[in-house]
Amino acid sequence: MKLFVLVLAGLVGWAAGTINSHHPLSLASIDHINSLNSTWTAGQNFPPTMKLESLKRLMGVKRRPEHLRVRLPKKEFDMEEMERFIPPKSFDARTAWPNCPTIGEIRDQGSCGSCWAFGAVEAMSDRVCIASKGKKHAHISAEDLVTCCGRECGDGCNGGDLEPAWRYWLHTGLVTGGNYNSNEGCRPYSIAACEHHTTGSRPACGGEEGNTPACTRQCQSSYNMDYKSDRVFGKTSYSVVNDQRAIMMEIMHHGPVEAAFDVYEDFPQYKTGVYQYTVGGYLGGHAVRILGWGEENGTPYWLIANSWNDDWGDKGFFKFIRGINNCGMEDDIVAGLPRL
Repeated sequence: MKLFVLVLAGLVGWAAGTINSHHPLSLASIDHINSLNSTWTAGQNFPPTMKLESLKRLMGVKRRPEHLRVRLPKKEFDMEEMERFIPPKSFDARTAWPNCPTIGEIRDQGSCGSCWAFGAVEAMSDRVCIASKGKKHAHISAEDLVTCCGRECGDGCNGGDLEPAWRYWLHTGLVTGGNYNSNEGCRPYSIAACEHHTTGSRPACGGEEGNTPACTRQCQSSYNMDYKSDRVFGKTSYSVVNDQRAIMMEIMHHGPVEAAFDVYEDFPQYKTGVYQYTVGGYLGGHAVRILGWGEENGTPYWLIANSWNDDWGDKGFFKFIRGINNCGMEDDIVAGLPRL
């Protein structure tokens, strides 16, 4: 009954187009969200003066018309194995594979709508380490995917899609590259991290304005390997069916997956608890990395890494209600295995 009331309240807010007629990033909106007594708590993550256009730009999942979409094959699970599989009450890939440091990393996409690429390269990096049993570490470059996948994936900083990104990894490969200003790997990220909260030393989000850096298929001069030799390839890429047991099995056996969901005006204010849609208009599609699951105060959740730096939400992570396909979270799950 509580969930029904929350969903009903959300639909009313959606129809109004804003959170209780206030700017979605205002303190009044945060107070209104918290007054609904949901399973999560809102707080100030972004400055209330931030333009909605800049916020929407961070939602970089752009769906093409169905007849133009790239579709990865659905992974087939052994039904007998599925029936025998009893998922633990909680699972965290960070503790399951402690020798794979990328699993616990929170990256920052800056003011570029490149979440589709970040969710992909984060999960790919994790899976390279997991598949090699910790022997191989590759911080796969978001820069390489955002700038070089081109029309196949979408439109760079103006948005892209998940499935073509994983297919690109399969056929073209991706080089390594650290975060902005890291000077690590072949092609580090060239777009500055930006301020996703109210106070801090980073520049304000929005300065990049959707301009995608050029695709340069060469490594930075300080790197000791050439572009072609540095590439990491996928061996397989696939989608996972909308079944929480199948998603759990995939994560538990092979590591984090990428997912896309619909973002509404309440989500950017997430701080703690288990998020579920409460109120507000639609902002866009967003891609993230699911690395585990659990239960909090009786509410089942997915454990998820965002790409808005570690000052957003719960140190960059958030919990999202599990098992009811809220905001379409369980509809678009993609993954793959690396070629070692």
